[in-house]
Amino acid sequence: MTFETLSHFFERDLVKIIEELKLYAQEKDMWAAKAGISNSAGNLALHIIGNLNHFIGFTLGNTGYIRDRDAEFNTPSVPRSDLIAGLKDTIAVLNKSLSAMSVEDGEKPFPLAKHGETVTTNYMFLHLLTHLNYHLGQINYHRRLLTGDMQ
Repeated sequence: MTFETLSHFFERDLVKIIEELKLYAQEKDMWAAKAGISNSAGNLALHIIGNLNHFIGFTLGNTGYIRDRDAEFNTPSVPRSDLIAGLKDTIAVLNKSLSAMSVEDGEKPFPLAKHGETVTTNYMFLHLLTHLNYHLGQINYHRRLLTGDMQ
């Protein structure tokens, strides 16, 4: 798989999160939690922004991004427009970082250990993409559960 292909899938799924956030008629519902659901759509969006900016932007793109993982799950009521801007900025960071990668770079060890293990950069990218997609599904389910909208 090429980095251009990976970039396409990351962008596709981040755009889908933006679309999901726009489907909440009431912005406050993005931050609502129901019994048995610990993460709101807003916090999951913050988490995705932090995760990708840390593991790709900071680690490979040298952006200087400083992650505050606790804030991703504990910051309430960030305006939807700020979340969307953060997701769009993340797309730009990913596209720039991935466009600088070579096929050989994918086979190199990822600079950070994953749960104490050394993995290749390709492995880490696939992990990050599936992580993004997992949370995209959670956001979709959260929205449909809270709004009753089955779209």
